[in-house]
This record gives sequence, C-alpha cells and structure tokens, in this order.
Amino acid sequence: MLQIRKSEERGVANHGWLQSRHTFSFGSYHDPEHVGFGPLLVINEDQVAAGQGFGTHGHRDMEIISYVLDGALAHKDSMGTGSVLHYGDVQRMSAGNGVRHSEFNHSQDERVHFLQIWIQPDQTGIPPSYEEKHFTPESKQGQLRLIASSDGREGSVLIHQDAAIYATIMAAGDSLQHTLAGGRKAYVHVIRGELTVNGTPLKGGDALKISGETLVSLRDAKDAEVLVFDLPA
Repeated sequence: MLQIRKSEERGVANHGWLQSRHTFSFGSYHDPEHVGFGPLLVINEDQVAAGQGFGTHGHRDMEIISYVLDGALAHKDSMGTGSVLHYGDVQRMSAGNGVRHSEFNHSQDERVHFLQIWIQPDQTGIPPSYEEKHFTPESKQGQLRLIASSDGREGSVLIHQDAAIYATIMAAGDSLQHTLAGGRKAYVHVIRGELTVNGTPLKGGDALKISGETLVSLRDAKDAEVLVFDLPA
C-alpha cells in the first residue's frame, strides 16, 4: 500500500521567529490520518529566525534526531553537552528518563533550517545520552547512506528502536533500491528536489508511506535529497 503525504497538506505553524511544517500531528495541529507511522512520530521542518530559538524545555522516553539543512543550530542540554550543528551534521538525543535542552539559531544574520525527527524508543527509563556525526555530501551522493540505526553500524548514530534512517542525494539518472524485510514498512521523505518513489512522483516536502511492499525504488531524480525510514510494522 502506498499513501502520499503532500507537502502543502502538512500542518503549518507560524510564530514569527519560527516557521514550521508538521508532517504528523504535533502541538495544536492534529490530523487523525497522520498520527505517526509506526514508531516514527514527528517530522517537523523548522525554520528559525536569526538569534531566536527554543528555550530550555524537557523531554523523556523519546529519540530526537536533528538533520540540519542550512545554517547553524546551537544545542545545549542538562547532560553538559553543547554543540553547533551545520549541514551534514546529524544529532541524536535519547531523552531516556529525562533531559532538558535548548536549541537556538547560532547566527545573528541568517535563518537555520532543519528537520526535527522524533522516534518512539523500544525501551523506557534509560539514562539520557547524546551523539552527533557528520555525513559529507559525497557519502550520500548516488547511494543510500545509513545515518541512524539500532546498533550504530556503518558509522551511524545509535537509536533505541529497531529502525534505520538512510539519506541520499540523487542527481539526474541516479536509481536506487532498498529491500524491505518481511513485516517491515518504509517512510520516504523528500527534503528537496524531485523523484519518483515506487512509481509515485514526489517533490520537496512530499512523503510516501509504504507498507505491504518488499522494495523501495527511487528513480527519475532531479537534484533530490531524500530520507528513507525502514521501520517495524
């Protein structure tokens, strides 16, 4: 089964300093047809004005992944971690039994643009932890680069869930396939550009839910950057 999630149909939040598009129900936005997909609960595309950000707030029992698209994202948390993330950086924070953090635009001149992804963990009450890795454009060009996994294999960040996230940058003529094991499903989110996924045309901000299939096929790309989530049913 294939189900398209069109970019323009996502939830919208405009707070002046923050412009956000919500793929799934989040905050005051609720859509009963889009309340997560398996353990994938949130994909927010956030654009934060220069010098602005999210003040210190708390989370627990959630895997929070940030994928920076443009600009500089400053992170601080109650574990003593502080970092500034740029394009190519992937941050994973396991909230575990409780963590507090803030996220701000590090620049006083330019916006920061990033994806905030929440995945429900398969275990609760663990100690909170933090990790970040850098993935060059070359490592994603024309191939599916594993950026997050349940065991940290291939240099990916480790998430506490039987899930995997792949990133790719596809030029014209590129064609990629990802095999789904029995009982698995996939969510494909197009960051920018255009391509077809399992024969379905998608553009930047669009996504496709895939279930009951054995293959994810990416073709006919036009300067596309894409995330592929391999998820338990």
